[in-house]
Amino acid sequence: PDYDKPELVASGPNQAWSWDITKLLGPQKWTYYYLYVIMDLFSRYVVGWMIADRENASLAGRLIEETCERHSIAPGVLALHSDRGSPMTAKCTAQLLADLGVTRSLSRPQVSDDNPYSEAGFKTLKYHPGFPKRFAGQEHAMSFCRTFFPWYCDEHRHGGIAMLTPSDVFHGRSEQVLAQRQAALDDAYAAHPERFVRGRPVVSRLPAEVWINKPVEEPDVAGSAVQ
Repeated sequence: PDYDKPELVASGPNQAWSWDITKLLGPQKWTYYYLYVIMDLFSRYVVGWMIADRENASLAGRLIEETCERHSIAPGVLALHSDRGSPMTAKCTAQLLADLGVTRSLSRPQVSDDNPYSEAGFKTLKYHPGFPKRFAGQEHAMSFCRTFFPWYCDEHRHGGIAMLTPSDVFHGRSEQVLAQRQAALDDAYAAHPERFVRGRPVVSRLPAEVWINKPVEEPDVAGSAVQ
């Protein structure tokens, strides 16, 4: 089949989420735990997560439903993106999303960059200094994630969102934080302008939109004529 390229845009929290499942190594060879994570695209905030002993559409559906309820998602306002794993493409998942009024978006098969935000989140997880090579049990995995996700949301500063924390962006504190940064830079510039060879420093701004596969703008050829 010819699969369409997914195109999603979010200009604020709770407009588009992505979700995925990754394996965590267990205490013995061929034993795994499965970490389900739902992330808000605009803020990179982890809105829901769960650890299970298997990949299962019913478990995924429960996580999606509870997460939508926790964040008061109204019908018709949210798009949920994922790859084409079996829990994502299951009929019960599609029916649940239809019942919730959530638009389903799917990556193209074997296209690794169609779900970049979830993949980047898992990379941050597995490259964290405290991430163990193997987990002693499911409770060990739960204990690690209960520490990791608060750090990721409340302390980790993300380059894609102007070095803000996901929590700052998700909860609407970004403008306040950026204003405080700008005030500190202004004070430093006023005290020692000679240190700033490029002039007054200005803080980076939060992107107005976040995309999965932003459309390429076609050049405007209106009014051109063949000579």
